[in-house]
Amino acid sequence: MSWGTELWDQFDNLEKHTQWGIDVLEKYIKFVKERTEIELSYAKQLRNLSKKYQPKKNSKEEEEYKYTSCKAFLSTLNEMNDYAGQHEVISENMTSQITVDLARFVQELKQERKSNFHDGRKAQQHMETCWKQLESSKRRFERDCKEADRAQQYFEKMDADINVTKADVEKARQQAQIRHQMAEDSKADYSSSLQKFNQEQHEYYHTHIPSIFQKIQEMEERRIVRIGESMKTYAEVDRQVIPIIGKCLDGIVKAAEAINQKSDSQLVIEAYKSGFEPPGDIEFEDYTQPMKRTVSDNSLSNSRGDGKPELKFGGKSKGKLWPFIKKNKGATPEDFSNLPPEQRRKKLQQKVDELNKEIQKEMDQRDAITKMKDVYLKNPQMGDPASLDHKLTEVSQNIEKLRLEAQKFEAWLAEVEGRLPARGEQARRQSGMYDGQGAPTANSCAQDRESSPDGSYTEERSQENEVKVLATDFDDEFDDEEPLPAIGTCKALYTFEGQNEGTISVIEGEILYVIEEDKGDGWTRIRRNEDEEGYVPTSYVEVYLDKNAKGAKTYI
Repeated sequence: MSWGTELWDQFDNLEKHTQWGIDVLEKYIKFVKERTEIELSYAKQLRNLSKKYQPKKNSKEEEEYKYTSCKAFLSTLNEMNDYAGQHEVISENMTSQITVDLARFVQELKQERKSNFHDGRKAQQHMETCWKQLESSKRRFERDCKEADRAQQYFEKMDADINVTKADVEKARQQAQIRHQMAEDSKADYSSSLQKFNQEQHEYYHTHIPSIFQKIQEMEERRIVRIGESMKTYAEVDRQVIPIIGKCLDGIVKAAEAINQKSDSQLVIEAYKSGFEPPGDIEFEDYTQPMKRTVSDNSLSNSRGDGKPELKFGGKSKGKLWPFIKKNKGATPEDFSNLPPEQRRKKLQQKVDELNKEIQKEMDQRDAITKMKDVYLKNPQMGDPASLDHKLTEVSQNIEKLRLEAQKFEAWLAEVEGRLPARGEQARRQSGMYDGQGAPTANSCAQDRESSPDGSYTEERSQENEVKVLATDFDDEFDDEEPLPAIGTCKALYTFEGQNEGTISVIEGEILYVIEEDKGDGWTRIRRNEDEEGYVPTSYVEVYLDKNAKGAKTYI
């Protein structure tokens, strides 16, 4: 099967076909190039997506990634980043192994095709020239033969005419001979041209054209083989990254399987545990015996009967303040005294650990400077030892400052750890807190008082140090609002410094009125007198609700 023998007369069609083959190859190159652009774009989008959902450093979001589910999500983001990298590898390999090589091959193919068809056209032009020469010698031979025939006829006519002179006859005979010789020469020339043309034509159709067409056929077959190899490479490039992509997906699965709901639940406990024990049972107070009353009938009845002190809170919410605990307008105390004991202990421990790390870092730096100074002392040409004294002094001062800071936080930590009650202790304490005469015991709450912002315990009972909630700021806006009636009484188990908006300070053992019980947010609204009311932590008071009050319920 050869194009030279089978398609010897299809020069123009072969030229069109080979051009079509190159167009197909260029189309495939364009396809692969667009695929590489898609892979790069996809990889970029995956990386941006992974980066978008990465936790921000030194943010609350970063703290959330201690949970196993969040760790699994973070692993998924990292695996997706590696997954995107494999798509970049696909793009790079397709560009280097397919598009670049095929583009170079196409250029070589075009040059080879141009050269082959140039040789074919040159052979065609040579055959056309030979054909024209043959036609020219043929026409000349035909013309000379006709001229010789006419000259012969003229000679015979003159020779038969008796009126013609002998000289004229001789002249006609010579002319006929000349024409006959010219015809013979033309015949020889035509015969030579014909023989030459036949030889050229034989070489053209049996040598030149088959050779040229064979080269074109080989060129076309190389193109077909090359495009097939490129398609295989196209698939192999994808196949090469499948194991790594599989590892990325396996990593996601492994991270998902590492999620532990029990561990996350334990972390929630560690994050939000206050350290308080649940309140104990409330003792029965026998109000039939006047000597056991904690609050006089007159004062309690007056607070329930009149219900019209000057203090007015609330508006549309009927006296319910907004969650003030989330509106801490002041700075967080250095000793974290605004937090429950367990959370305070964790924060202090975290601060101590951070300070110890900084101290160790400074000590390492001091050791390095000391070693460098020793080297300078032994080898003065390397540097001046005195130049390091200032730096050494500065590092030592930093270490001393950090140690003092660490000691301060360690003292607060020891204080908190000493104040955390053992299991069941608080229940016993609360059960004996309120005796029959209503007088608070002297030593029941000594180790559970709330610490003040500077870290010291509050033992003063004077109301002069309390933060008061005054009604003057609300009088103009809520003159028509009636104050909430008392629904019971409560006894302060610990001293509480109300430093936030809406809170009220109480002293351990103090008796107050309850005007709104805990709604589930951990805060109870109380009133001291007609001028002071606010919220205190429910765990800081022991509540005695009046069962006859509207909406009252027993609190334990």
